[in-house]
Amino acid sequence: MVYRSHIFLFLPILLLICSFILSLFRMAWECSASSNAALVRNLNLAGIISKPRVIEAMKHTDRKFYCPHFSYADSPQSIGYSATISAPHMHGTALEQLESKLQPGARVLDVGSGSGYLVAAMARMVGKAGYVKGVEHIQGLVDLSKKNLQEDAKHDPLIEDMLKQKRIEIVRGDGRLGSPQDEQFDAIHVGAAAPDLPKRLTEQLKPHGKMIIPVGTTFQDIFVYDKDAHGNLSKKFLFSVRYVPLTDPPSDYEDM
Repeated sequence: MVYRSHIFLFLPILLLICSFILSLFRMAWECSASSNAALVRNLNLAGIISKPRVIEAMKHTDRKFYCPHFSYADSPQSIGYSATISAPHMHGTALEQLESKLQPGARVLDVGSGSGYLVAAMARMVGKAGYVKGVEHIQGLVDLSKKNLQEDAKHDPLIEDMLKQKRIEIVRGDGRLGSPQDEQFDAIHVGAAAPDLPKRLTEQLKPHGKMIIPVGTTFQDIFVYDKDAHGNLSKKFLFSVRYVPLTDPPSDYEDM
């Protein structure tokens, strides 16, 4: 009898937790739209993005150039090579969290840059005096993202000029090691999960810089790390996620 009473006491709490989790998923899926403008508007109405510079960057970075199937669905989509592009609400969250560091002239690193979407969005925020580097461990995705950026550049002189000036670059490398050139950045986004915070990435983060990264193995948490003037790191938990891991490249590059 006591056992049953404990169950009845626990059930409302469990239902409340499940309802909250489902509401998060529903909010994300309901952001899906039939155009990029409508998608960005839905993300704004859902409270996922609110900062004007983020909204403008996402408005001008049309996902159709970077996501060939279901471009405006708010869910991960295949981009080939057994890889996916993150859901728009995840990209919006990353841009919102890093916005204070994505200022004109800033230097930015995108680890696991995939098809190049976030590189383009960040480039629009840091402007022609800024620099954005994408690091991807699969050569096929490096080539794909370069092609996507060139297509995007046909519609935006800023992207075209930044590519010509090599202020946007995509390189092949081990994301766990950050930039192969071992440079430093004002902002770092990591689009795959690490079991622990990679030391090399923290070393490549400038003082007063900010990094967003999923950390964990089977289950991961998204953290935002801030580095102070003395190189000390503080972290903030955002929410739990399921991301692909930062790993060695696959043995073959067949388009899955």
